[in-house]
Amino acid sequence: MKKHEGFMARALQLAELGRGKTSPNPLVGAVIVRNGRIIGEGYHQRVGTPHAEIHALRDAGEKACGAVMYVTLEPCCHHGRTPPCTKSIIEAGIHEVVVGMADPNPLVSGKGIKALKDAGIRVIVGVLEREARLQNESFVKYIGTKSPFITLKAAISLDGKVATRTGDSRWITGEEARLLVHQMRAANDAIMVGIGTVLADDPLLTVRLEGEYKQPLRVIVDSSLRIPEASRLVKTTSEVPTVVAAVQGRYSEAKRAQLERMGLKIWDLPAVNGRVDLVKLVKELGKREITSLLLEGGSTLNASALEAGIIDKFVFFQAPLIIGGQGSPGVFGGMGCERLCDCLRFAWSSVKKIGEDLMITAYVE
Repeated sequence: MKKHEGFMARALQLAELGRGKTSPNPLVGAVIVRNGRIIGEGYHQRVGTPHAEIHALRDAGEKACGAVMYVTLEPCCHHGRTPPCTKSIIEAGIHEVVVGMADPNPLVSGKGIKALKDAGIRVIVGVLEREARLQNESFVKYIGTKSPFITLKAAISLDGKVATRTGDSRWITGEEARLLVHQMRAANDAIMVGIGTVLADDPLLTVRLEGEYKQPLRVIVDSSLRIPEASRLVKTTSEVPTVVAAVQGRYSEAKRAQLERMGLKIWDLPAVNGRVDLVKLVKELGKREITSLLLEGGSTLNASALEAGIIDKFVFFQAPLIIGGQGSPGVFGGMGCERLCDCLRFAWSSVKKIGEDLMITAYVE
């Protein structure tokens, strides 16, 4: 297996070039090798366009006959938005296919591997599988649950504060960390905040990077429709799709009508403890093929999300400063745990230095 890892690593690197552009499809990279040398490369560039395997086959041309293909995800064998890749691989004369991970999609799920084997092609599965699964963690969850993969992002001080007692939070982290946050936004289908963040910061919640990026759907959790008509979110809703999740009966119908005239979409959802049912909201997003969501909430929404059990991943950007003060908010509000044995435990994934800050990634155990 070791001899295959270098080429699979290159395929994973290629797949990453499609991040933020392929949803609801997965990220996929492919490399074609002959006599130990790469003769063709490709990646899935955008939803509805040819898959990675097709780009790699076109790049290799006639040299693909008798070669080895490395692909990060099991090749598809069904007609979806594009024709099946297995047919093209077989017709090209590829004699061996090395696969990073099997496709969790029930329409594929081993059928693509079987089709290749039935055609006499040698297939190896599981090379750098952990890396392949992490790369497509949003797709893996969505295809199995029809709910988006949710990442909570927070900028915190060394003592775990997200703002001073007066609400000042710009900027806790440095430029490098803030740039990475924009890259995270670009990689997700949606961004979610609560009305408290909107009232305090009047954010835009957009991707501000060089180059062409699709703006994620902006989701505002606002039970009583308190969002100001003069807010930047409302003023830019014609440019960036925006949804407000509210609780029916908790708001003025006149306010709703005005917001809808301005282009805002209002979703009525049931309440839990007087607030929007976040589990139902997440399911509604999944129905609209939102496969990944970046939660940038304040302490109230974060606490509700934690209690609802909807968070899959935590990313904290920790700055080398101490804010202090009992009145300075932390990442999570609410009552908190009474005993340490009741606290939610995490599995550390990575700790990296980003400029002057630390980026800490963790998953629920």
